[in-house]
Amino acid sequence: MSKLLLNKSFSEHSIEDISSIENLVASSVLFKKKDGIKCVEIIQNETAKHLHCNYYIGVDWLLKNELAVYVSPKLNDQTQQTDYLRMLYSCLKHSDVANFTGDLYEIKFDEPHIEIEQKQDLLTPLLVIQFLQILKSIVRKGLKKSYYRVERNLTSKIKGKVVMSQTLKQNIIKNKPTKTFCEYEEFGFNCIENRILKRTLTFVQKYLCLFPEYSKFTTPIINFCYPAFQEVDENINLNSIKKISHNSFYKEYKEAIHIALLILKRFGYNLKEVEAQKTKTVKVPPFWVDMPKLFELYVLGLLKDKYYNQVQFQIKGTYGQPDFILVNENEKIIIDTKYKRKYQQEKYEADDIRQLSGYARDKKVLSRLGYKTPEEQNNIVDCLIIYPDQNACYNLPTNLKENTIKGFTKFYKIAIKLPTINN
Repeated sequence: MSKLLLNKSFSEHSIEDISSIENLVASSVLFKKKDGIKCVEIIQNETAKHLHCNYYIGVDWLLKNELAVYVSPKLNDQTQQTDYLRMLYSCLKHSDVANFTGDLYEIKFDEPHIEIEQKQDLLTPLLVIQFLQILKSIVRKGLKKSYYRVERNLTSKIKGKVVMSQTLKQNIIKNKPTKTFCEYEEFGFNCIENRILKRTLTFVQKYLCLFPEYSKFTTPIINFCYPAFQEVDENINLNSIKKISHNSFYKEYKEAIHIALLILKRFGYNLKEVEAQKTKTVKVPPFWVDMPKLFELYVLGLLKDKYYNQVQFQIKGTYGQPDFILVNENEKIIIDTKYKRKYQQEKYEADDIRQLSGYARDKKVLSRLGYKTPEEQNNIVDCLIIYPDQNACYNLPTNLKENTIKGFTKFYKIAIKLPTINN
């Protein structure tokens, strides 16, 4: 049985039990195999080895099938931790935010699964919440209709293509000369995309029945979505999934199908596997969740709650892209999120200041802010850093520029309190 090392911090932190890593070489677990983006790393110094984690939560192998590491959401104290599900639920209330969740997590289905306690399963609830919020947006807009293939045994008529093998097997041999087994296309809601969504919704509903603590914000969504699939069955041919083509008018479908297939794969396409989730321990594929990205999306949701379409997300500059820009009659601000504790004190990181200063001098960014002429682009632009602090408020303040970063002109910072859950 493999051994599991535990860590309960989102920032750089050493795991106390280092005896298990003494025989491991210095190495890193990379997020999506991207150079320099390290989820955890084994560091060798002059005296010993240390295991450090960065801003990611999840579970993965340090030594395949022998030693794994689990990193949970940040603990503020011994009784509470960051409620990352409520953060995701909050930002996905805005349907367009779902388009930016592609880099939020990594799932390694090809790796051996890791046995953890059920309460440590951060992956499944995250996929479920994301799926339900996107599905709600689809149902609100209306399910798509398209042509889909059906096979039926017709009486006294022929439609489409005659399936000779089935006609012989089910009709001729059984002395039913008036029947013909045919294959043809129909137009309606019962297309493969909707069948996948309904099948996944059944998995999700059964999973949530096991965990009533999620029902407060999931039951209303399920009750809203399920009636829309009344004319849709749940039969899925896995081979037909590869033939799905996406329509730009129904852009939410692409992400919804992607999440649905992840959920189905998580349970091995077997509904009985859902019941196994109620046991004390479960087996999950190695996975990582990018907490700075989740914080960024959470702040995007807060900004949209207050400023609606006046907030633009990740616009492209000449070099790089700021997290947000806010443009209205009264304010033009470049905004960046920093998932760091340092800003809780009267401190800052010089690289962050340089980064925002670069955005404030980027002509493409300035143009999106409304500064078109060379004279306008000579103005000093307001820059804002938003960071987490559990001593702050949940909502954005009325004045975004009430707290300055000392030593810099038109640099400001705002603290946001993250939702928490009892541990």
